Amino acid sequence: MAGQGSGGNVLAAICSFFIPGLGQLVQGRVLAALLFFLSTSACYALGASVVLFVFWIPAVLLHLWSIINAALFKP
Repeated sequence: MAGQGSGGNVLAAICSFFIPGLGQLVQGRVLAALLFFLSTSACYALGASVVLFVFWIPAVLLHLWSIINAALFKP
């Protein structure tokens, strides 16, 4: 990967669009991938309940952050 805007970063951003953290895993950043996946999944799971529906907001924000972080990564 050549850096920001490279084909590898675009592919990583697309991967993170479908599964948060997958783009970071494609880039070889295992800890970041694990943190993005677990935090986003936890927020989506909490948001699925009727009482804690407000957790959808941080879940979506974390998911977007995961996509942007994969797209703008500079090795």
